[in-house]
Amino acid sequence: MSFSVVFTILGWALIIGLGLYLFYVISMRSQRHTTRVSILLVLILLIGGLASMTLGAGLVFIDQFESGVVVSPLSEGGVRPAPIGPGIHFVTPFIESVDRFSIAKQEYTMSGSTNEGAQQGNDAVEARTSDAQQVYVDATVRFYVDPVQVVQLRRTWQSQERYIGGFVRPTTRNVIYNTTSRYRVEDVYGAKRTELQQVISDQLVTEFAKQGLVLDAFQLRNITFSPEYAQSIEQKQIAQQQSEQAKLLVQKSQQEAEQLRAKVKGEADAVILRATGDAEAAVTRAKGDAEALRLIAEALKTNPDLLTYTYIQKLAPNVGLIMLPAGGNNPFILNLNDLQNQANPLPAATPASAPPITTTTP
Repeated sequence: MSFSVVFTILGWALIIGLGLYLFYVISMRSQRHTTRVSILLVLILLIGGLASMTLGAGLVFIDQFESGVVVSPLSEGGVRPAPIGPGIHFVTPFIESVDRFSIAKQEYTMSGSTNEGAQQGNDAVEARTSDAQQVYVDATVRFYVDPVQVVQLRRTWQSQERYIGGFVRPTTRNVIYNTTSRYRVEDVYGAKRTELQQVISDQLVTEFAKQGLVLDAFQLRNITFSPEYAQSIEQKQIAQQQSEQAKLLVQKSQQEAEQLRAKVKGEADAVILRATGDAEAAVTRAKGDAEALRLIAEALKTNPDLLTYTYIQKLAPNVGLIMLPAGGNNPFILNLNDLQNQANPLPAATPASAPPITTTTP
């Protein structure tokens, strides 16, 4: 309960008390009782009542989230030029009054949903984009009264209800409508939605400041489209998803083809390497065999009996002495150990085996 109400009640109580006292005196005298009127009591009740009522009419308490405008016929324009801030103030009783304005943050929401928004029903902002597509915008503005400009706000709009209904709502809707018309529908719901919100916010800051209001935030809550365009967007998204899936399939096929080419190339390289290795090995073996034959030929030139020894070694490797028939009755005795000693200078043959030599004994 404010001080003004307390003093007003107290003043009326004293005035009523004074009336009751006078009624009592008059009633007693009507009954022929000698009753004296206490002038002092009458003065106390009268002056106290009038003083309390005067204080009650002149004392004003302003809350911390309020700013007051003193309405006074004594001031030019009907209001004092300076507002009054939070605290207790005194104005001219019965002549001046105070209009209070909230300086706390306020929100005003316009929505297509029936369960939210300042007004019941569909209150979304209907707008058209630059390509003539119809969209519905849900938005919220958060603002507060500039305490310095509250007197000007009072002179223009008189009350909080009037500046909200006569300025905040229509101005916000108008700015949203005009700004949206500069963008294509793809931009509104696409990459430029943040830009759209910022442009609207910047314009509202300027417009609100002209009326003594400070825009704290502007938010695009939702943007919806006509059913026809929403269906076209859905079909476009489906087509885009199918296109992306087709691209993925192509990429997968390309990757599989690359893997197959790499595998075939690897197998071909392996075949080439094996063929090259086999050819080089054959050349190496042929060179070894030729070198072995050359060495054997040279050994046979210097040791003609080596061929016989080799043949005998094939027949009986443990025989050291052999008798061969000859003309007449004198057999030929062959000492294999001597032949072996003569064959020692012969270099080792290559692993490749020479073709067998057939010798006929005479």
